Amino acid sequence: MSHGDTRSVEGRADVEGDGMLEILEEGGADCWVVRVDGRDQSHVDLRDPTRLAFDYVRRIGDVLDAVAPAGEAIRIVHVGGAGMTLPRYVAATRATSAQVVLEPDEALTARVRQELPLARRSGIKVRPVDGVTGIAALRDGYADVVVVDAFVDGRVPHDLLEREHLADVGRVLVPGGCYVLNLADQAPFALARVVVAGLLEIFTSIMVSAEPATLRGRRPGNLVLTAARGEVPLDALRRRARSSAAPYTVLDQRLVSDTLGGGRPLVRGPS
Repeated sequence: MSHGDTRSVEGRADVEGDGMLEILEEGGADCWVVRVDGRDQSHVDLRDPTRLAFDYVRRIGDVLDAVAPAGEAIRIVHVGGAGMTLPRYVAATRATSAQVVLEPDEALTARVRQELPLARRSGIKVRPVDGVTGIAALRDGYADVVVVDAFVDGRVPHDLLEREHLADVGRVLVPGGCYVLNLADQAPFALARVVVAGLLEIFTSIMVSAEPATLRGRRPGNLVLTAARGEVPLDALRRRARSSAAPYTVLDQRLVSDTLGGGRPLVRGPS
């Protein structure tokens, strides 16, 4: 999900899956926006998949660039697919990476594959399951990185934020692997505090990136939370934050605790 400004020149809207789906051309330069129920979900540049137009996606891309040496293949799981912007980015920057996308909306995936086709031999495999089910099916130590960028009605589904699911993500990651979550929130960050509390029970280190105006409480925004059972790539992210076209703030673990601490983990209720 993003709040980008889309200048649509052509497109087609259909009712697909659970809502209204539009794939809209932006600017006539083979750039496209995937929109569901009026909300922009993905920006895709078919000519240059390394271009990440939405600021929060660029921040997730910065994390992916920092988790391993440049060009090194990784094994990554994406919870949420939409236009598959980040899988395309990984395929372009880390060729031969093994990628699994967990996207339950089969109609959305079919439209994206038809109208915004993936590169041949991309290494991207899409499974039509939700994130909780898909993660539970993976073996221990399967992934180097798990990225969650999944929204329903503008919110991350609560079952993806529960302590039990976060523990399952920890099981699926290799030692030192990273978990990356895109979370929409605003001051006083009640949801982020809940998620941070859950992550600190599972992982040994955590950092958060956000636009300065969001952290100051001036407007809602996207927080990118990164956690690991080893060390998060803090120094590399701080360098990227300073040089970014849209500079952002990186909070280390102490600042995360000071700014987003005090919450209680979200616990799965009785079934």
